[in-house]
Amino acid sequence: MGSGEPNPAGKKKKYLKAALYVGDLDPDVTEDMLYKKFRPAGPLRFTRICRDPVTRSPLGYGYVNFRFPADAEWALNTMNFDLINGKPFRLMWSQPDDRLRKSGVGNIFIKNLDKSIDNRALFYLFSAFGSILSCKVVCDDNGSKGYAYVHFDSLAAANRAIWHMNGVRLNNRQVYVGRFKFPEERAAEVRTRDRATFTNVFVKNFGDDMDDDKLKELFSEYGPTESVKVIRDASGKSKGFGFVRYETHEAAQKAVLDLHGKSIDGKVLYVGRAQKKIERLAELRRRFERLRLKEKSRPPGVPIYIKNLDETIDDEKLKEEFSSFGSISRAKVMVEVGQGKGFGVVCFSSFEEATKAVDEMNGRIVGSKPLHVTLGQARRRW
Repeated sequence: MGSGEPNPAGKKKKYLKAALYVGDLDPDVTEDMLYKKFRPAGPLRFTRICRDPVTRSPLGYGYVNFRFPADAEWALNTMNFDLINGKPFRLMWSQPDDRLRKSGVGNIFIKNLDKSIDNRALFYLFSAFGSILSCKVVCDDNGSKGYAYVHFDSLAAANRAIWHMNGVRLNNRQVYVGRFKFPEERAAEVRTRDRATFTNVFVKNFGDDMDDDKLKELFSEYGPTESVKVIRDASGKSKGFGFVRYETHEAAQKAVLDLHGKSIDGKVLYVGRAQKKIERLAELRRRFERLRLKEKSRPPGVPIYIKNLDETIDDEKLKEEFSSFGSISRAKVMVEVGQGKGFGVVCFSSFEEATKAVDEMNGRIVGSKPLHVTLGQARRRW
């Protein structure tokens, strides 16, 4: 049954027929070790350890593909959290279609967990409410960080878990259980709430001579402060920004409204609400995604840019004119309402080819106009 088909009552989804995801693997675990561990459960097609494409170092997870779905289900039900190389591993159905995971439907968040609760304990605690797709206690080198995620195969199961487990005491600690929220959603909630209550103000773009006392003198006019700090580097030099925490939201808001954009010693101050960590992380994610999409949209190879193109030049003609210099991955004339805009781009497979094309084609008359050809910036190859 495919992941996009309805799930008949009483049957679990087989996301990739008989493939299991194996997580939390020790770095020294190999494909052969996985094969030997799971072969007693039934005939296997293959095992795979996922590795970094550049360094080839293991990423801590892999896949076991059985020949028969029944064997995969038996392994999932009886071998989850077994040890391999002295470390317990997590099993779940492989999900080649990650739309369910990315949707967040059926996913819950648990916090304030006792450090003694591990993946196995969490799984059995919450499996009473429905079929679990994945279950993970977040850990660092010191063990559990006190929070976890459980992803059920349905929203109804997740709601049952929240209803029955939120506020329950586990190992003498009251846990919070709620709907999973993506970082962007949580950041938006924090931003909305904090705008009406913030007391911490972020200040930047002041001179090197600004110290804690001068910053306090400048901002104390708007109300009593709890702390004032100019951030400095290891040598003690000001980094040009700092923080002011007021006792009241009203004082902080007044300082932002009055001092933002004000010129101090020839520098225009930026004064605003200090963002929470989750907001800063969300902004970094957005910036990274924009850069990733921009990089992805750029043609592969080494581009050259051509200006002053004759109106008769189209993509095919442009490629034909430059093909003698090397292998071309893309040739494109920019158009607007069906009419060429007079410039285009050609991407070569190597820097040498692109350089040769620039040297020989710059100034050459094609059609009725002399071309202006320049070298672009090569797309990074990872």
